[in-house]
This record gives sequence, structure tokens and C-alpha cells, in this order.
Amino acid sequence: MISDSTRTRFDREVAKYPPDQKQSAVMALLAIVQQEQGFVSKEAELEVAAYLGMAPIAVHEVTTFYNMYNQRPTGKYKLNVCTNLPCQLRDGQKALQHLERKLGISMGETTPDGMFTLQQSECLGACADSPVMLVNDRTMCSFMSNDKLDQLVDGLKGAQG
Repeated sequence: MISDSTRTRFDREVAKYPPDQKQSAVMALLAIVQQEQGFVSKEAELEVAAYLGMAPIAVHEVTTFYNMYNQRPTGKYKLNVCTNLPCQLRDGQKALQHLERKLGISMGETTPDGMFTLQQSECLGACADSPVMLVNDRTMCSFMSNDKLDQLVDGLKGAQG
């Protein structure tokens, strides 16, 4: 399952750590798998565990702890809305509910066209800018009013044309 080019990337990441601490590269290796395959499957977890000499459950614990790792395929755009307490107090839950209505899906689901996956997220570290969301684990969006949420979704849809 892991290609030679992926293994080369793994080797580069592991080389950053002392030989007896190669497990420290687990997050980087999971990120590589996700980048190349779109998500981290159980099979990929097993291969990462074998490569690093770790117990498979230890790799699974990392995959399931961090919401940046997708455990199943997601839409082209993954929208993570912060619903932690500070964002809750400033309409984080309302932002999530607005997106559910706009996209016609519930939190944790993907639109039928495969374009959007909607998730809730724990603290994104931008409490003063709430409600906040993260698009594709890379782009932080702040002060997400309903109008801004609509503009974001419509803009992403328009980018497809």
C-alpha cells in the first residue's frame, strides 16, 4: 500500500530524529499518508506502526485524537467549525447550524456531490476572532457571520466552474 515515493518521504521525516526516537515522526507520517491518499485508513495506520516499530493502537490513538486526520474520505472542502466554549459564547454553534442548513447535511457528513464535509472542532486558538473555522486544515476564517459563511461556501462552489 505504501509506495516507494511515500517510503522515501517517510525516511526523510524519520531521519530528523535520533534512531531510538523514530516514533516521534508518527504525526508527520500520518500527514504524508493523508496528503497522498486523502485520509488515513486502518491499513495505513498498520503500515505506519510497522514502519516505526510502534503498537498499532498507539498510531490509532494519534489518528483519533487529532481532528486534522481524516479517518474516512472527505469532501473536497473540509469545513471545521470551532464549537469550544469561547466560540460557543460567540455563536460557534449557530455557525455550525447555519452551515448544516445551507449545505443540507449534518455535522460529520459529506454533501452528496462530494464537495463539502462539515465537522466540529475543538479550540482552534483564535478565540478572540470567533466564531472561527478551518478550511482543509490550512485556512483559518475568522468572525464567521452567516453572511460570511454564505460567501465562503458560494465562493468555493464557484471556484469549481
